[in-house]
Amino acid sequence: MPQVFHRSSNTIAKVSLIGGPVSVAFIVWACLVFQRSSYGTGAGEVRVQKVPFSHEHHVGVLGIDCRYCHTSVENSSYAGLPPTKTCMNCHSQIWVGSDMLAPVRDSYRDNRSLEWQRVYNTPGFVYFDHSIHIHKGVGCTTCHGQIDEMPLTYQQPSLLMEWCLDCHRNPEPNLRPQSEIFNVKWHPPPDQRERGAGLAREYGLRTTEFLTTCSVCHR
Repeated sequence: MPQVFHRSSNTIAKVSLIGGPVSVAFIVWACLVFQRSSYGTGAGEVRVQKVPFSHEHHVGVLGIDCRYCHTSVENSSYAGLPPTKTCMNCHSQIWVGSDMLAPVRDSYRDNRSLEWQRVYNTPGFVYFDHSIHIHKGVGCTTCHGQIDEMPLTYQQPSLLMEWCLDCHRNPEPNLRPQSEIFNVKWHPPPDQRERGAGLAREYGLRTTEFLTTCSVCHR
């Protein structure tokens, strides 16, 4: 009976038995690496905006409070974006002829909102409430980084679930007094562990078991 398969088929079969699983494992590994990289998470990526707004200038240099622009951050799940009128409170007096601010003037004149590229964008299946975090002692820079040092705004953390869980499992290091929530220069004191534990009791934080329950974030 003539040989049906070529002699090289044995070699190909052996290589396939080893190469198949290795290839699958490599693809899975590459996907996991990409997912956790800045390319996958968007961390550190500066979004191109029509108006290159500088938090470094407005917050770091001029000392404008976060709540002046993000008016709903204390009582809403959304921090909110300022209406053009807020920008024009100052820019009807200063930099009135700047080409860079032409979109702002056009927006105000035509009564049309400026279109901003969203920087922080959690998935639709994740529920996040700004107000509850603020009232429980989490400051702006805890999640947004040193926003007062950013000429152009970018997402600092990965926003991966593990990043959220790290804080929900051990929130004390990130808790601060209510008077310091919007202080972008605040840094944890040397005895933050003890102070954080006291603030957790003061704010009535729930147990770690509750804070890591799926339904807290996935509703």
